[in-house]
Amino acid sequence: YTEFQITQSFEFPTVYGSRSNLIDQQSRKLELEYEIKKQEVLALAKNYCLNLIYLDKRLNAETVRVEQSQKVFNQVQALFEKEQVGILEMNKAKVAWLKEQFKIQQIESEKKNIKLLLSNLNGGTEISFLSNEYELSLDLQDRESIWQEKQLLDPMILDLKQQESIAEQNLRLAKNKALPNLTAGYNRQGVSNSHYSGGFIGVSIPLWNNHNKVKAAKSTVNFQKAFSSSKLSNAYAAFEKQFNDYQIILSKFREYQNTLSDLDTEELLFQAYELGELSFLEYYMELQFYREAYDAMLEIEYQLYISHTQLLKHQL
Repeated sequence: YTEFQITQSFEFPTVYGSRSNLIDQQSRKLELEYEIKKQEVLALAKNYCLNLIYLDKRLNAETVRVEQSQKVFNQVQALFEKEQVGILEMNKAKVAWLKEQFKIQQIESEKKNIKLLLSNLNGGTEISFLSNEYELSLDLQDRESIWQEKQLLDPMILDLKQQESIAEQNLRLAKNKALPNLTAGYNRQGVSNSHYSGGFIGVSIPLWNNHNKVKAAKSTVNFQKAFSSSKLSNAYAAFEKQFNDYQIILSKFREYQNTLSDLDTEELLFQAYELGELSFLEYYMELQFYREAYDAMLEIEYQLYISHTQLLKHQL
């Protein structure tokens, strides 16, 4: 007696379609994860560039201050030689000049470090960045318009929706797997010179191998929707806080800008010092007050542009 048989089993045709759709959904999720990583790198690179602009603005201010400090020191030294001021006042003028020089060295060192970080981010290739002015406006659209745009473009938000789609597609696949499997084949059997052969088809009903899988898939869908809703609510709350903080800081920056732009304080103080209306100590103390205010304005402006980048990160 001999028997020869070839068989091939198939899942129900709709299973293949469901599995293909699931693979497509998972591929889309990987693309979104890539976009998230890409935006993180671009945002970091932009922050480095904004830092370089901020340092250039500080460097320009400090260069002028060094020139002024040197001029004041030369005048005090001349007065000291004429015995019109004491050595203490001359030493104070020299220390003030040295402090401004040291600040320039610090800023130049910071710039080198930032450029190195930017180069490392670019795979070791140096990036030529020459701009010393912020190119974007600090004004923003209204809050709801930005949020609607983020929901359409932000890969982190789109990834939440994609996870829902994957969970739903897994549910469809689990339901389709509950359908019968198909079998087709060829059989030949017999003894001596008497043999019988022919093709055959069969159906097998999966009674246990899909047990509770549909229920588990439904639970996953419900969990994913609740999870996405919670994450989206938290994201909007964080965005709203960031937007409100940005508007408050922007208002403060405008006040600084309007106040300091109308003043020529350093020149006026220097004239008063030259005319003898202020001692060196009085001149230096007043000068430091206004310089600190100007430095604070530059710092606020820099932080505003960093926050601006975060608010519009989805556009990178």
